[in-house]
Amino acid sequence: MAEASAKHQGETTVDYYAGIDVSLECSSVCVVDGQGKIEREAKVASEPDALIAWFAALEVPLARIGLEAGPLSQWLFAALQACGLAVELLETRHVRDAFKAMPVKTDRKDAPGIAQLMRLGWFRPVHCKSLPAQEVRALLTTRKLLQSKRHDVEMSIRGVLRGFGLKVGPTTPKTFEQRVRELVAHHDTLEQISEALLKARAVLLGEFKTIERRLVGLARRDAQVRNLTSVPGVGALVALTFSSAIDDPARFRSSRMVGAHFGLTPKKYQSGETDVTGRISKIGDHGVRGALYEAANVMLTRPVKSSALKSWALAVAKRAGMRKAKVALARKLAVVLHRMMRSGEQFLRAGRAATVAC
Repeated sequence: MAEASAKHQGETTVDYYAGIDVSLECSSVCVVDGQGKIEREAKVASEPDALIAWFAALEVPLARIGLEAGPLSQWLFAALQACGLAVELLETRHVRDAFKAMPVKTDRKDAPGIAQLMRLGWFRPVHCKSLPAQEVRALLTTRKLLQSKRHDVEMSIRGVLRGFGLKVGPTTPKTFEQRVRELVAHHDTLEQISEALLKARAVLLGEFKTIERRLVGLARRDAQVRNLTSVPGVGALVALTFSSAIDDPARFRSSRMVGAHFGLTPKKYQSGETDVTGRISKIGDHGVRGALYEAANVMLTRPVKSSALKSWALAVAKRAGMRKAKVALARKLAVVLHRMMRSGEQFLRAGRAATVAC
């Protein structure tokens, strides 16, 4: 019986776990066994083919491979997953908190740390967005960047002219250029400076409008996004931002989880006699949170059609103030929009259907 037991133990399969700390050129890779002992470490080029070949050469069963979410991670994750490897994309915030106890932080030490997280199961997997969703988010990011740089150029023009006692004052996007030209007339140096900055502004504005037209076109062709725009205050850009961030509605078990996912629920700290409920957590996608808040602001401050959702938010505003009401409405919008994406239902302005799953 002892010999049979020993034989059975000898046939026990040992699982191995790998961690990848991704960098631009080379990634640190570490493999540990089921007891946490490091079996192999290496520097591998941050390319899917190189990583796949390295793992294939190991000839050991890999139970899980983990890599921290980052700029290159989604690309590498998709390629490794397509090859049948058991790869997981890890939440950056959780990895950072897990490594806070490490006295020395290097890429070489991060890779074994990620491998240990995979072995112990102390991680939360992150959804890897589909390619269409990544493309929409890239367009939205580009639009925001062009908008920000155009604003920077306008503020720079105002700052330069202010140094010479020339005040641009209130303008609109259409009257800004004319106002600047009027102020710098007959001043050669300022005229040359303003001309250069106005040309840069015109280019940024032109490209901004081009990207925006493409985004509006994408929204019109997407039936799901068009359905989301039926909600008061939710325009094409807000709907696209939310839709691309959610990507797959089925990844949330409940629509109530979406508000917390985008940092729109209060923080909570309870320990012993201490019990503190703070402001919203502000974790997750800042762009989505800002878009939802803008939609809530439009619904509460602009003359949009009345709905059960707006009536509920106005009642909150009477009790707690307009600012808190906007945040609460933004969270409610996240829940409603997710429910609409998952079920395909249309928004109804009155009655129970308008606040379903809230």
